[in-house]
Amino acid sequence: MSASTTGNDVIRVEGAPTPVGAYPHARRVGDLLFLSGIGSRVPGSNDIAADFEGQCRQVFANVRTVLEASGARFEDLVDVTVFLTDMKNDFATYNRLYAEAFAGVDACRTTVEVNALPTAIAIELKCVAHVAS
Repeated sequence: MSASTTGNDVIRVEGAPTPVGAYPHARRVGDLLFLSGIGSRVPGSNDIAADFEGQCRQVFANVRTVLEASGARFEDLVDVTVFLTDMKNDFATYNRLYAEAFAGVDACRTTVEVNALPTAIAIELKCVAHVAS
């Protein structure tokens, strides 16, 4: 996994799913790292797991990939916004898997239900991390 940056700290990560629009994977401003919305598509193939649990595991892996390529870790997260397309049926599974994957991470978190996401995914994360200089 490698990341490329431009002079204004725009980060594009080779080992992450390709963005579905005109935006980078992340952008660093001072000590803050802002991740664009990251979904559960598999890097390289853009496949999407058939089950929600698989999508959760993949989106967490995708976030980790972008963080690590940007010089950050899960423990550096300060804020996580989660978008689910089916809160009623998926929140309990998501909440359980989040607790496992983010153990020891005390980031603030907001979870909202949305009507749809840009691709056929059921979950997307938008994250902010603090990365010391």
